[in-house]
Amino acid sequence: MSGRLAALRLEGGPAMAATSPFYGPVHEEWRGTVRRWVSREVSPHVDTWEADEAFPREMYRKASEIGLLGLGFPEAYGGIPAVDPFMHVVATEELCEPGCGGLVAGLMSHSIGAPPIVAGGSNELKTRVLPAVLAGEKISALAITEPSGGSDVAALRTTARRDGDAYIVNGSKTFITSGMRADYYTVAVRTGGHGIGGISLLLIERDAPGFTRTPIEKMGWWCSDTATLYFDDVRVPAANLLGEENRGFQLVMRNFNNERLMMATIAASMAQVALDEAIAYARTRETFGKRLVDHQVIRHKIVEMARQINATRAYRDATAWRVGHGEAPIADLSMLKVQSTLTLEFCAREAAQILGGAGYSRGTKVERIYREVRVNAIGGGSEEIMRDLAARQMAL
Repeated sequence: MSGRLAALRLEGGPAMAATSPFYGPVHEEWRGTVRRWVSREVSPHVDTWEADEAFPREMYRKASEIGLLGLGFPEAYGGIPAVDPFMHVVATEELCEPGCGGLVAGLMSHSIGAPPIVAGGSNELKTRVLPAVLAGEKISALAITEPSGGSDVAALRTTARRDGDAYIVNGSKTFITSGMRADYYTVAVRTGGHGIGGISLLLIERDAPGFTRTPIEKMGWWCSDTATLYFDDVRVPAANLLGEENRGFQLVMRNFNNERLMMATIAASMAQVALDEAIAYARTRETFGKRLVDHQVIRHKIVEMARQINATRAYRDATAWRVGHGEAPIADLSMLKVQSTLTLEFCAREAAQILGGAGYSRGTKVERIYREVRVNAIGGGSEEIMRDLAARQMAL
């Protein structure tokens, strides 16, 4: 089936982006680089990694070698600057081809953990931390969500009290991607009063006394470690403050915009993979004397999946173009995430229905993607929160 799927992707998958005004030769060259790397280093191993509930730490170094980790980061720290959002889109689409969202989330956790360091860290901090992260030697994670509330960042309870040249941190975070294995944690804390005006960001290192972690078992994303973090009088150097004290909320929101664009891309890409799998299966599986794809009801399912994916991708690309030109279209980013996760939910359901028992069996992309629908719909801002945020941006 793998050869047939490869041909299908060349005909109708993300490679069609070459015909889009948003993509040019440099994007397609990059696509080829990532596609070959994924085919060699990822696809043959994802079933084993999922069963083991972990992927090898050396994958960070391997990803760094082809430029995946440095994409969009300053050259001074080992990054590849001056890239547009479509380079990230292309990389994400190709990373999703094995149908393993846990690998994408875990391998690229620095894409949400490290930007606040770039934006708000001192020169000394950036020089000490970022080169090792971008080289794949250290792992960066973002810690915002708390047990007492998910997307309600303004109500976070983890505190950081100034004590001389340090902050004393107490509280907890949960559902943190790379929470067990990360070396650096970008942590939202309360340094002031209630609301958004009292939030700061601190960089906390894994070996800080009083900092502990416990793993979380999940429905999907098995090979991505997820954890709850506990801070018990953790002493953090004041020099690890990112940005200004009590003004961290702006850094968090800026980070959310990029995270939501990439999560929308992951959802749309996984929907495409589900469609590819459904087409390949429907062309070979026979029922009642003919191929599944020769039944009108199956063809209509496939067309509807393709329609929703194409509409989602067009919305994604138009929004990415605006982001690349300096805009912060919060309402559209919010609605795009909803559009993408609903498309994924529909396509995962229809692909599983087309594959039948095969789609319910472990070791298939469709089964894995089906288990990952909810984490995409919840992570980075749930569908309900995104709709409400869009409504507020529209001044309704």
